[in-house]
Amino acid sequence: VGGGGGRYRHWTNFMLSIREHCKGPLNQEKRIRVSQPLTRGPSAFIPEKEVMQANGLNERTNLLVEEYSTSGRLDNITQVMSLHSQYLESFLRSQFYMLRMDGPLPLPYRHYIAIMAAARHQCSYLVNMHVDEFLKTGGIAEWLNGLEYIPQRLKNLNEINKLLAHRPWLITKEHIQKLVKTGENNWSLPELVHAVVLLAHYHALASFVFGSGINPERDPDTSNGFRLIAVNKFCVCDLANDNNIENASLTSSNFGFVDSLSELEALMERMKRLQEEKEEEEASQEEMATRFEKEKKESLLVVTGADTFCSSVPNAAFDDEIVSTSDVSRYVEDPGFGYKDFARRGEEHLPTFRAQDYTWENHGFSLVNRLYSDIGHLLDEKFRMVYNLTYNTMATHEGVDTTMLRRALFNYVHCMFGIRYDDYDYGEVNQLLERSLKVYIKTVTCYPERTTKRMYDSYWRQFKHSEKVHVNLLLMEARMQAELLYALRAITRHLT
Repeated sequence: VGGGGGRYRHWTNFMLSIREHCKGPLNQEKRIRVSQPLTRGPSAFIPEKEVMQANGLNERTNLLVEEYSTSGRLDNITQVMSLHSQYLESFLRSQFYMLRMDGPLPLPYRHYIAIMAAARHQCSYLVNMHVDEFLKTGGIAEWLNGLEYIPQRLKNLNEINKLLAHRPWLITKEHIQKLVKTGENNWSLPELVHAVVLLAHYHALASFVFGSGINPERDPDTSNGFRLIAVNKFCVCDLANDNNIENASLTSSNFGFVDSLSELEALMERMKRLQEEKEEEEASQEEMATRFEKEKKESLLVVTGADTFCSSVPNAAFDDEIVSTSDVSRYVEDPGFGYKDFARRGEEHLPTFRAQDYTWENHGFSLVNRLYSDIGHLLDEKFRMVYNLTYNTMATHEGVDTTMLRRALFNYVHCMFGIRYDDYDYGEVNQLLERSLKVYIKTVTCYPERTTKRMYDSYWRQFKHSEKVHVNLLLMEARMQAELLYALRAITRHLT
């Protein structure tokens, strides 16, 4: 909703405006522009009323969105994130800072880098958003014809963009040295850190967009020739493994659930048992290392939608506007390069990233903050916020300590990226995360463009949608932190 200088002045009015019978009066009396979504509600996975009735939609959220608005409208991402208004504040503040505030990179560069990052996952939603922002901030329209039209400096980011997005463990100090070496197209270290933060942010945000089924938005003011009416290609064809996902959670010998209620009760029981075992006896370091290696190798066996490839069949709700992948592929170099399991067979030479050797708290934070002032504080607040966020509830249960579950989700993402915490018992991952949830996590984190509604629906069927959104926030931030750790470690090695 725009108007009054593009700021959000009436959150409540907006909530009403999306209802059909209020469009006319609002346009006439309040002069508020009402965007026409392709489908009702901000998410294809979450019922509209669940988002609209969220406790987070209050005056405080209204002020936050007004203060940190960058798009001139209440976008669907913000609406879904508003299910967790505390987190939303940290997210909006950090995103606003990296896109709008003083920093090493000029504004058009920031938005073009966002386009390059989102395009790695064919996320037309984010690409379109930043095509508009790129032009509004003075970007050269010709660059939107594709990567061959951009300056060599930006082209040089292609390699680190694809590695960060799909296999960040392959980033070395040589990649950094190549970018910052003396020459006409070199990057300064502060510029490179700003670019890396943006790339990691938008790779991870693409995971949230697909994982939450964020609906495309229709903008009536499509004045430029580069505007693409977004269609994120949620693949809803009947993947061969999709039927197996639901069956696995029902018939697995590890869980043996007959319905979603017993699934919830069994998860509660396992959490209680694990806590009791931890209090009684702590596993040795050798045993902890063995359990990590086992979990890392087992992640190879988690089959995702990407492993049973199908063509991008758009959601039926979007059939009136089909956008081919070529519209975003113009921003992608080496489109066939994608995620491959860190622990895949025959590549034992890849060393595990031992978290205590290079931590965010002791190493990454200080480096990024030194080279790109204050962003470290904002990112640290965002990481801590999502990791510690709890309402002490699980579905219908109240007064529950969910720390163990949150840590399992966060650490499983890092495990898939080859990052190990010496003080964490990876046996908990296998106990707490059922197979259908692991499939969902791996898909959203590593192949987000292949996420399906069936995957979203197949796990934690008794849980609230807000709890599943919290899962997506954890996956997003865990992924972003993993990418940053690898990139910042390479920069540190370059400096030393």
